[in-house]
Amino acid sequence: MPRSSRYVAAGGVALITGAAGGIGSAIARELARRGSHLALTDRNETALEEVGLALRNEFPHLTITSYAGDVTDRSVPTRVVDHTLSDHGRLTLLVNNAGVALAGKFEQVSMDDVDWLLEINLRATMAFVSDALPHLLSGSQITNISSLFGIVAPVGGASYAASKFAVRGFSQALRSELKPRNIGVTAVFPGGIRTPIAMHARRGDGVSDDEWSEGQELFQRLLVIDPTHAAHRIVAGTITRKPRVLIGYETHVGDALARFAPAASAQLLEALIRLKTRR
Repeated sequence: MPRSSRYVAAGGVALITGAAGGIGSAIARELARRGSHLALTDRNETALEEVGLALRNEFPHLTITSYAGDVTDRSVPTRVVDHTLSDHGRLTLLVNNAGVALAGKFEQVSMDDVDWLLEINLRATMAFVSDALPHLLSGSQITNISSLFGIVAPVGGASYAASKFAVRGFSQALRSELKPRNIGVTAVFPGGIRTPIAMHARRGDGVSDDEWSEGQELFQRLLVIDPTHAAHRIVAGTITRKPRVLIGYETHVGDALARFAPAASAQLLEALIRLKTRR
């Protein structure tokens, strides 16, 4: 494949993790709209099959496959990549979207909670890349979903921020390592996307009922951006091989604060978010 400044979605094969809903299913549809064949994976088998069926009905000319699996099983990334190659014959784009949240300050969560979080948010991302890399040719692309909290670390999110800062650093180094192979790497930093990630967060044992309720209420007011809008931005950034894609007003503000007021960035961003979401 000739060296190119753009990733060609039409006719490509995209493997998307966390594809059963939210941003993942919206990315799948946006890529299908642009002519990509799809390999979808998620731990929620029922929802994954529903997404796959809907996409196959909408885009009958494309090959769309799905593979259910929980990435806390370390054999899953290898099996999913192998199935993708067997069913599609190649792989041109990996989108690491699967992720979970953990509620609580660091002293309120256990190391078992932290291990679970890192297994999904970080290790699985790296494992999918490791398994896919031998099969990615020049012109291929990797897109890793980090977070606003991969730019600014909020109070009450030490563990989650650690996982997303790690995805950011991994993506940055990987981009430099793969540049000679003409494989692009894009890191995505979504802000308040309307997904159930906060609702489905694991709650640390030390988190009180009042703290849990306050956090849930705050995030329900913050998470307002349509996943379809986010997916359009993510796919556009993937195609143009942007190093970073920032989504949401709060992410742009957080990025500016991290640059110009790093010591106070978390407190300032929290104050702005609370002001924005105040009723």
